Amino acid sequence: MPGYSDRDRGRDRDRDRGYGGGPPRFGGNRGGGGGGGGGKFGNPGERLRKKQWNLDELPKFEKNFYQEHPDVTRRSPQEVEMYRRTKTITVKGRSCPNPIAKFHEASFPSYVMDVINKQNWTEPTPIQAQGWPLALSGQDMVGIAQTGSGKTLSYLLPAIVHINHQPFLERGDGPICLVLAPTRELAQQVQQVAAEYGRASRLKTTCIYGGAPKGPQIRDLERGVEICIATPGRLIDFLEAGKTNLRRCTYLVLDEADRMLDMGFEPQIRKIVDQIRPDRQTLMWSATWPKEVRQLAEDFLKEYVQINIGALQLSANHNILQIVDVCNDAEKENKLIRLLEEIMSEKENKTIIFVETKRRCDDLTRRMRRDGWPGMGIHGDKSQQERDWVLNEFKYGKAPILIATDVASRGLVRWPA
Repeated sequence: MPGYSDRDRGRDRDRDRGYGGGPPRFGGNRGGGGGGGGGKFGNPGERLRKKQWNLDELPKFEKNFYQEHPDVTRRSPQEVEMYRRTKTITVKGRSCPNPIAKFHEASFPSYVMDVINKQNWTEPTPIQAQGWPLALSGQDMVGIAQTGSGKTLSYLLPAIVHINHQPFLERGDGPICLVLAPTRELAQQVQQVAAEYGRASRLKTTCIYGGAPKGPQIRDLERGVEICIATPGRLIDFLEAGKTNLRRCTYLVLDEADRMLDMGFEPQIRKIVDQIRPDRQTLMWSATWPKEVRQLAEDFLKEYVQINIGALQLSANHNILQIVDVCNDAEKENKLIRLLEEIMSEKENKTIIFVETKRRCDDLTRRMRRDGWPGMGIHGDKSQQERDWVLNEFKYGKAPILIATDVASRGLVRWPA
């Protein structure tokens, strides 16, 4: 098995990254299997044909880069079990590597460790401690962990190592790493992390999502990107229109898979995965583990290892004090105003009010602003520009009250790692 240094592309500054001439490699014409642009109506991806893969004809690629650190090797099975129990890590599946306890034990190459060391973190989070060895070993995996647990780096840092061991992009090549995310907000957050950590290796990233002009996104894809973070709908459009392809994709991530299924993206996900070679490495991440997500894992992953962080059953986050006040509709607004008066008297007073419908969001925002409360609303009918502006106003405290539908429920999390 080659070490990290065998193909450390970040050291080779003389080679052109992705702008070489010549026809596309790996067979087929440019594009994802369809002609013309993806229509707004009808069945998304209906012009994409399921590819018939012949693995004997595909170029071989390496996906096992894990070299167990001597400190990890020396730990007894009892020590490993104690660590997992302490960090509430549950593992299901065969051939799962032992977890690491310190960052240096992941044996990341220097161009990754240099960025990690600048963060002054003391130790990896539980999902990173177990997820990094597993992802680096090239195995398919499912990670069940809460939002904000550090899972973004759990799949992005192994992705960077994976990419740096693959041939350089050439003109007409699509991304090597594809991350599918349910919302624009999550996709943008993942891209920020990918850009920060991929910069040392000169990896190019792009973020593909609906509700924004297609031109700049298409130009990024045509210039060549190693990492593409995308929402399913916009990516389907580009695949149908032949603006990109997934022939080079060997590292696939499904982030917040439960959320994507909740939003009805399953048909698009299946169309997209059909365009990716079956011997890829696939990593699926989810906050919950319902039967629909389990079925998706069975269909897309091979001999996967499942990692659970925390209780196997869905439960409330015990780090958050939760108070439930059961009341009728007529009492809600008075109770809300009294609660806001208490909150606004405190130094840290940012408040999110979730409502069920867009109309309710607009009505409550209008009434609160009329009464002098510094609130702003956000929901799916707002333009992307307005949503960005409102989120920034809330983030920097200019509007400390945010009234939102579930469009913001996961997009507001700023990934700590």
